[in-house]
Amino acid sequence: MKYVVLILLASLFYACSVEPQEINYGQDACSYCKMNIVDQQHAAEIVTKKGKVYKYDAIECMIRDKENNNVDKVGLYLVMDYNNPNSFLNAEEASFLISVKVPSPMGGNLSAFKQKSEADKMMAEFSGKVYSWNSVRKQF
Repeated sequence: MKYVVLILLASLFYACSVEPQEINYGQDACSYCKMNIVDQQHAAEIVTKKGKVYKYDAIECMIRDKENNNVDKVGLYLVMDYNNPNSFLNAEEASFLISVKVPSPMGGNLSAFKQKSEADKMMAEFSGKVYSWNSVRKQF
């Protein structure tokens, strides 16, 4: 009986872990617009405090998804690093570039970078504007 309780507790803990899930490109659909996720440089995820994962084909879809984007329920906002495709960044620590010369899947032209210096370098090359997480959320 003691082992059954331990197994149930372990299962419950595992089911509620706040961590990203791998995106299956070409198979997983965006939680907001329902399009297949194919772009490894612009995908994003929300992981709730209860461990539920919502996947997005573009950062702007994640921001626009008001139904699942309740700050009180979100454990993690994750975005792909433009310079290191298929690598998650904590959105709250990333820098963002909006540039019409760097298109994203849903037309928001929004890309994420690990360092502000990387976003600044892309802005110098392609024009646009660099934002923090809090400021970019207000753009959508």
